Amino acid sequence: MTAHEQLIARRGRRSGVTTMVAVHSSALGPAVGGCRFKAYPSLTAAVEDALRLSAAMTAKCAVAGLAFGGAKSVIALEPGRVLSPEERRDVLLDHGELIASFDGGYLAGPDVGTGPADMLVLREVTPHAYCTPEAAGGTGSSSGPTAAGVLAALRAASGTRSMAGRRVVISGYGSVGAHLAASLQASGASVVVSDIDPSKRAEARDFEWVPPEKALTMPADVLIPAAVGGVLTPETVARLDTPLVVGPANNQLSEDAVADALAARGVLWVPDYVASAGGIVYTLSREAEGLDHAAGLARVEAIEDTVADILAAAKAHSTTPLFEAAALAERRLASV
Repeated sequence: MTAHEQLIARRGRRSGVTTMVAVHSSALGPAVGGCRFKAYPSLTAAVEDALRLSAAMTAKCAVAGLAFGGAKSVIALEPGRVLSPEERRDVLLDHGELIASFDGGYLAGPDVGTGPADMLVLREVTPHAYCTPEAAGGTGSSSGPTAAGVLAALRAASGTRSMAGRRVVISGYGSVGAHLAASLQASGASVVVSDIDPSKRAEARDFEWVPPEKALTMPADVLIPAAVGGVLTPETVARLDTPLVVGPANNQLSEDAVADALAARGVLWVPDYVASAGGIVYTLSREAEGLDHAAGLARVEAIEDTVADILAAAKAHSTTPLFEAAALAERRLASV
């Protein structure tokens, strides 16, 4: 993967909060990526997150066949700082001005800590923010399409459209995790959920609940990481009790070598940037290319074919799905 093209960080003139945009690649087109709004222990940690996530967005767009590059933006709060609604608005306006300075070279969307309402605030200072509320003419939350893409990836990896009788553990009961839990339960799966936020347990009352520390290693037919990244480490992989890992969480591996450890244990892992592409595929199809809902969803469903091709290549070449996904991304980037 190539080096990053740009990293710009700026202290907001209204809020004093540091925000940044990392553009990894614009080889395929304007760079797209979500806006992450969270506390970081240091600016170095925030920069590292932006760089890592933007590189993953390049691969995500390339593998999905999108004419867009990869980027990410980060709003880096100081640990322990709590913003009032007015202060949050000021931070978003500051960040919107930074996005506007890219003049369409970076297109923002929601990510951890942001949602459609925040994109509407960004729109006050830049047109380059997607997933605004449906009432405002946008496509709203991308959680549904993201979940649909994960289910498409799961169909390819499991070789079946039915999850009846399967035990599925979902680590992370956010908006995407909730969509997945409901869909999988409706298809006949036995669904177990977990989240670091104990208040989520009331929302997840229709499913079996387990503590977060148990979710990753309990016996299951499928494990779905749907929360933070870095959860698949050499230590956790050694304790996995599942043959299949497919989920929407970004940067699931603590390092690329973990993909080899998963393969050595006989665990099939679908690369996160492939399985999680449904949201960006749908949003760009609708808001950037003007396609209708059915056409946008059809593109999301095509993730099933992409995953099937990657897994077939890994089997044929005795490699890992991560290797084949990265090779596919490199071929598409090299083609331009």
